Amino acid sequence: MKKLPISGHTLRLLLGALAVVLFFTFRDQLPEFDIEKIIEDLSEGLGAWTYGLVAILAFLETGAFVGLVAPGEFTVLLGGAVAGQGDISLPLILGITWLAAFLGDTVSFMLGAKLGRDFLVKHGAKVRISRDRLKQVEDYFAKHGGKTIIIGRFIGLVRALAPFIAGTSKMPYSNFAPYSIIGTGLWATTFILIGYFASQSLDRVASIVGKGLIYFGFFVGFVVAIVLAIRYLREQRNRDHVVAEMEKRRALRPLLATGRRVKPQAIFLYRRITPGGLGLELTTLMAIASVGLFVLFAYWSIVAGDPASTGGDRTAFDFSNDLRAGWLDDLAEVVTFFGSGVFVVSLAALLGVWLAVRSRWTELGILVAGLIATIASVDLIKDATDRPRPPGGLVETNGSSFPSAHAAYSTIYTWLAVTIAFRTDPDITRRTLLITAGIAATALIGLTRVYLNVHWMSDVSAGWGLGAASFALVGAAALVFVHLRKNPRSDDRGPDSGRGAPAGARD
Repeated sequence: MKKLPISGHTLRLLLGALAVVLFFTFRDQLPEFDIEKIIEDLSEGLGAWTYGLVAILAFLETGAFVGLVAPGEFTVLLGGAVAGQGDISLPLILGITWLAAFLGDTVSFMLGAKLGRDFLVKHGAKVRISRDRLKQVEDYFAKHGGKTIIIGRFIGLVRALAPFIAGTSKMPYSNFAPYSIIGTGLWATTFILIGYFASQSLDRVASIVGKGLIYFGFFVGFVVAIVLAIRYLREQRNRDHVVAEMEKRRALRPLLATGRRVKPQAIFLYRRITPGGLGLELTTLMAIASVGLFVLFAYWSIVAGDPASTGGDRTAFDFSNDLRAGWLDDLAEVVTFFGSGVFVVSLAALLGVWLAVRSRWTELGILVAGLIATIASVDLIKDATDRPRPPGGLVETNGSSFPSAHAAYSTIYTWLAVTIAFRTDPDITRRTLLITAGIAATALIGLTRVYLNVHWMSDVSAGWGLGAASFALVGAAALVFVHLRKNPRSDDRGPDSGRGAPAGARD
């Protein structure tokens, strides 16, 4: 029977938990300082510049290996804290952080694919990447593959190097991107929300944590036990031994029977996070749709109760007026035209002809259905909300301000970039540049509506969420339809047989 030694990593986890317990136990004896006042001062000093600061550092975290020198969580926590003070928009800082982190991962992946491992070995010492540290991450990546992109987001050394290692290992970008989207989304959401809620009342949070130390200790012990159990049960002979021992004990037989009953559900969940079939691709689309709908309905619930501008709206409005310049006004009017209904529908018609000529019927169906869903939803919500527009608009407008139709329609550029990148262009560099350009076009068109004083930032954020959710849901439906048409007997992939799984993704 295999023993369960406590590894160095597990020991560090236990020591870290002990340090937290000791801190909260003796915190009254430490020098006092007002954390809330510090955060409040930072909020007033940074204001809207928080968006840029968090975006740059979240990007550099992996895009330039800054995460090897300074952890990026602090800046993300700060962004959430500033949002908690009401000086910036929570959904917007969350979206910006997510996008910047994903773009950083993509740049790092591209560098890995182009430069290779030898470059990192040769120049790694300049950014504290020794051969031992590189081998540590490579071994971890070889064992866990794509899961490293998600889990590694929460481990400093792995987070900084995993995308680069994925590129050097020749993992297809189409397999890497979904893992990166999910990992960066979880990472950004976790630390933004921690900073947001903690900034509301740090003393109350500290009090709750202090009173719940014993529960925290049990939780850490439970997590460590789970990790050790998973490592032990990876070997078939150990699993057989555990089953045999449980069969001998009458009290444990019901637990064993329950495990056998939930095995199909566990396999189902595993398939949802592995590439191929209705796996990771569908999960990614549903994750995008969920985030988009969350942003839309979160703002809709606020606007429906009080159509006045939010704190984040006023900050963005003031920031735009501070940037006011004649040439920027002219440029914004040109850029915003590319998000108008007339231009987007005309563009969609041309794209439809191009897709039909190339016999891309699935993509054509997604384009038509996604655009119709977006336009219909925008009109429906505008009629139901009837929110007044900001004062001093620089271009002529009509109708309700919420949500921004231009922002919603502009998501077609991101969908188009992703479609072309994955369907027609095999070159990783051109793919990355194309997707980045599509996302940038969507972002710029939406931001011009704020700059031109015809929409609040919440209108634009809700528009982006609506457009992303519409195309993601239609894409998910198309994926299911195509899968069922090709596999009428349903998805019968085994847990380790995912088509297109990245190298090393199977344990």
